[in-house]
Amino acid sequence: MEFRMKKIICLWLFVVCMGEAAAQSGSTAQARNHLIYFKNKEQSPYSLDNPQQYLSERAITRRYKQQINLSKRDLPVNPAYTAGLKGKGAAVLYTSRWFNAAVVSCDSVTLTELYKLNFVKNGQTLSRRSQPAINNKPGNVTPKKNNTANRRLKTDQANYGAAFMQANMLGVLEMHDAGYRGDGMQVAIFDGGFKGVDQVPAFLHLFEENRLKGTFDFVQKDTGVFEKDNHGTNVLSTLAAYQPGNFIGNAYKASYYLFITEDSRSEHNIEEINWLLAAEFADSAGVDVINTSLGYNIFDAPSRSYTYEDMNGRNALITRAADYAAATGMLVVASAGNEGNKPWRYISAPADGDSVLSVGAVDSLGRLASFSSVGPTADGRTKPNLVAQGVAAAVINPTGSVVRANGTSFSGPILAGLAVGFWQANPSLTNWQVIQYLQRTASQAGNPDNLFGYGIPNFKKAHELAQVDENNTLVFPNPVQNNQLQIRISKAFADQQITVTIYNTIAQKVVKQSLVTPPVSRNIQIDISSLGPGIYSCVVTGKEGPKTFKFLKQ
Repeated sequence: MEFRMKKIICLWLFVVCMGEAAAQSGSTAQARNHLIYFKNKEQSPYSLDNPQQYLSERAITRRYKQQINLSKRDLPVNPAYTAGLKGKGAAVLYTSRWFNAAVVSCDSVTLTELYKLNFVKNGQTLSRRSQPAINNKPGNVTPKKNNTANRRLKTDQANYGAAFMQANMLGVLEMHDAGYRGDGMQVAIFDGGFKGVDQVPAFLHLFEENRLKGTFDFVQKDTGVFEKDNHGTNVLSTLAAYQPGNFIGNAYKASYYLFITEDSRSEHNIEEINWLLAAEFADSAGVDVINTSLGYNIFDAPSRSYTYEDMNGRNALITRAADYAAATGMLVVASAGNEGNKPWRYISAPADGDSVLSVGAVDSLGRLASFSSVGPTADGRTKPNLVAQGVAAAVINPTGSVVRANGTSFSGPILAGLAVGFWQANPSLTNWQVIQYLQRTASQAGNPDNLFGYGIPNFKKAHELAQVDENNTLVFPNPVQNNQLQIRISKAFADQQITVTIYNTIAQKVVKQSLVTPPVSRNIQIDISSLGPGIYSCVVTGKEGPKTFKFLKQ
């Protein structure tokens, strides 16, 4: 498969220093990768008023639809800071907007000099040794001629082949029959390699229809991903494969980015940072859904391993990255882990994230897989969120053969395909609302636990509830756990001036705000930081008269 590089405005500006590894000092054998945090983003040439400098129009639109404001976290690292690092002899490999940090390669002597810089906050070692950088950037696959634009699909068992059971469990056949197959949605997959994807017939349509949007290997720092591990190939097949009569994935009409973030040769914290960088690129490109069949807890020395107490949604580097990704409006789907029958037992990072949709595994009869990692998180939250088939799941291997495989690595993307189609069917939802609808209509919605979570979701049930709510005004989530009241307004209040008034239990007016509702997304946010915990009444008034509902602030 031949590659060519394309200039895509805004898509890579957030890692302005990627590949600038010419200025190494000290002994190469002693060089390690380090994460250097900066103190601030002051005097930056980048501005929140001009997001086109570092975000694509699709990324900006995703935020607008979900009423997500830009923040300093979105700004790229100040280039003067990276220049200062290089001036001390460090090779700057990547920069991170969200962490306000840089990944550098240097020896211990140079590292000491970096810590003396007045704009450096602190840092940590990410790996035992450094690998040389290759001066390449994320690229696009050269598309083949489109011969299948008018393909039609008859949704019966014979066409789905070995993938029928895992799709049917989630109501995916009904989803496809209704016309929701991922069209217009973008999915990024983070894994260890996608061997053979450029050769397997079931993936040919991605090339023919120009729906493989980009590839990058964050381990080797080049665009080649059709090599190394076959795990990503298996994962991708559950979502994107299209070979009627043999195998059909759950979101086969979506567009895809393929990123290698996992280094199968060892286990170090650098892989968490690879994940962070891939997520930042996905955000910049305008991706809707991230699927990650990776989980981290134990690392090789000198990287720091995690304990169960770290699975609290705040400590692990990759979990922080996943929650930041969700904060931009992307839906992050993470496999819960395969530790259920091992001493660890619990979910691993980033499945512990409070904004992450973590997925456990069941067999074809809905029985929990013995290996499926369990909850709760260390701070007591229910995990996993949902489950799907991960025992004898059908996948495609690098030779194009359909095989069976076990793991939450596969239940995660199988469920992600459902989420992609459901979100396509309900485009006004936020990423958080997508999770809520799938949970509210799953098999254990009334009694979630730390084995199955909310259970097995179903497209038809979730879609029907979302359609009913089209004409209702409601709060997501309720109870409210932070200082932002998220309201999904009904069609009657869209694209007009409304007033939101909040009353306490003794009918005192405690918040009043007037605003114009967005015409596309019907999601608004009201600041309730002034309110203490308790039950409140909210009245929304506009052209159609008042709508009243109650919510609990925890």
